[in-house]
Amino acid sequence: MSAVDRLLPEMVKEAPVTKMVAVILKHAVEGKASDIHIEPSPDRTQVRFRVDGKLHASLLLPSKIHSAIVSRIKVLSNLRIDEMRMPQDGRFATDMNGKTIDFRVSTFPTRMGEKVVLRVLDPSSNINGFEDLGLWGRNADLIKQAITKPFGMVLISGPTGSGKSTTLYVSLNSVERESYNVVSLEDPIEYTIEGVNQSQIRQEIGYTFASGLRHILRQDPDIIMVGEIRDTETAQLAVHASLTGHLVFSTIHTNNAIGVIPRLIDMGVDQFLIPSSLELAIAQRLVRKLCSFCRFSYKAPDNIAKLVNRELSLIKEDVLAGFNVKLKDEYDLWSGKGCERCARKGTIGRIAIFEMFSMTKELKAIVYKEANEMSILSEANRQGMTTLLQDGIIKALRGVVSIEEVLRVVEEN
Repeated sequence: MSAVDRLLPEMVKEAPVTKMVAVILKHAVEGKASDIHIEPSPDRTQVRFRVDGKLHASLLLPSKIHSAIVSRIKVLSNLRIDEMRMPQDGRFATDMNGKTIDFRVSTFPTRMGEKVVLRVLDPSSNINGFEDLGLWGRNADLIKQAITKPFGMVLISGPTGSGKSTTLYVSLNSVERESYNVVSLEDPIEYTIEGVNQSQIRQEIGYTFASGLRHILRQDPDIIMVGEIRDTETAQLAVHASLTGHLVFSTIHTNNAIGVIPRLIDMGVDQFLIPSSLELAIAQRLVRKLCSFCRFSYKAPDNIAKLVNRELSLIKEDVLAGFNVKLKDEYDLWSGKGCERCARKGTIGRIAIFEMFSMTKELKAIVYKEANEMSILSEANRQGMTTLLQDGIIKALRGVVSIEEVLRVVEEN
């Protein structure tokens, strides 16, 4: 009996599972899912897709094929099939409808078996510019100015899943890469950017953001992107890099833009170095966009109109004019009915809301003296900073999102 004949029964047995995994991946991509969750239970395997930030049940499969599905995904990702007690991470790519889709894979042992989560990375769905991202008016001007500076730090804050990485990618994609050496440290690399030397962090072998940043500085870089500032050493190295003539992009965990400076101090960065190193502090959240095919307008109820008036009146007139919004007695808001285009949800896709401030000479004086949040907020307001709520209200008035979605996201965070 030949080797092929001996393997044929196994190949036949595997074929349905191979097709099943291919169908799951295809449905996820066509449904514009950002993540696929394959979860074991005693009597079934549940497949859920995350679309626009929410998980939706998609498929229920027999529990007896769960291990075969996990094994198939492990084979695609070059992971160990015989290791089921430890989490594993991998990735693979596949061609689908004429384009290459990347999948980032994470396995996790549970009592009922291994759970698998796949992040779907579709390059064609990547946001192309600042306008698509939700950066309008003064906010767009600030970030466009910051990315042309010869040195300094641009720090983006927000919780996990708030779109920080996408903003970093759009920023890198917008800088001049022909005449500059652009290097990034990422964990993981989600999208490939032409002209950027992208490096994958590997914690298991000691290749961390901090150690990678030390090596990058020997690579004669002009622009550096560090996926995340997590610890004191990385924070200090990023500040050092910005002070020695490099433009540095990174993310940091704070609740709002105002908290970026106190957070750097908490992480061990010398207070007197921050005014010379930080160029722009940004906070952002993601909100669901209304479907443009089924959205409809309505008059804002009195309580919402009062909220809108209160928040807009706090924004400087020239800043408000830059967003194409005016103070009124009555306001039109928008909602979604639900149609076939948006799968009856009334929303399709997401957009970010922002708040940001830059390092002015007035702010430098404040940070040198006392870097408390109230003083920083006062200067940010003087600059004309719009808060997350205010930016969300502006997008709601322009029919991009619903006011309910804005209030939900801002109140949750």
